[in-house]
Amino acid sequence: MRLARQGLKTVYLKHRVTGEDLEGNTIDSWGDPVPIKVNIQSAGGSVNTAIYGQDLAYMKVMLYQGDLIAETQNENDGICLNVDSTNDPDYQITSISQYFDHLKVLIKKVDTHASGKS
Repeated sequence: MRLARQGLKTVYLKHRVTGEDLEGNTIDSWGDPVPIKVNIQSAGGSVNTAIYGQDLAYMKVMLYQGDLIAETQNENDGICLNVDSTNDPDYQITSISQYFDHLKVLIKKVDTHASGKS
């Protein structure tokens, strides 16, 4: 299955970067934005509903063809979907499933209020 070109949207992938501060505490930040072309859809289905429940309303499915995202390597990376690439990501990769010629990437809206940001 080839993803239809007219259905593709450019979003920005930001890899999670983990480091340490001067006191040895772990600090997470975001790498440089990388543009990728994806097909975005609302998340749904009975399996996802059973797993994620009410959170499913804040989740989307990205269909992606390329080599910048890989299963078991990019979970927790950020996606700038509705924000500028210079901002922190507004979505985070929750799961990645490999299909024959594309990836199905489940992303969840980041709750900026829970982390104290406004």
